[in-house]
Amino acid sequence: MMFLKAFVVGGLICVVGQILIDKTKLTAGRILVGFVVAGVVIGALGWFEPLEKFAGAGATVPLLGFGANLVKGTKEIIDKDGWIGILTGPLTSGAGGIMAAVIAGLIMSCITKPKAK
Repeated sequence: MMFLKAFVVGGLICVVGQILIDKTKLTAGRILVGFVVAGVVIGALGWFEPLEKFAGAGATVPLLGFGANLVKGTKEIIDKDGWIGILTGPLTSGAGGIMAAVIAGLIMSCITKPKAK
């Protein structure tokens, strides 16, 4: 049943993204940033944790999960180290995702050739 919940929630997030692509003039980058910011807001309001418990990876893998992860890490570091956590918390909690993106980008740049426009 968990797989079905993850599929439905993750699919609904993707449907929202596809609707934004089809019905607005927003660029892909702006939509991606919008999803991360929405995750930050949902995480800050405390609404992401129940969604995460319900849908598991269907909620945490998309960009909403990355934004909520940034908020979660920031809250933890603020509780531990004080207000300096505003600067260090997002990088600490998001380091795994950031490094995965950097390494994937490096690998793809090594095995593909850019095309001139």
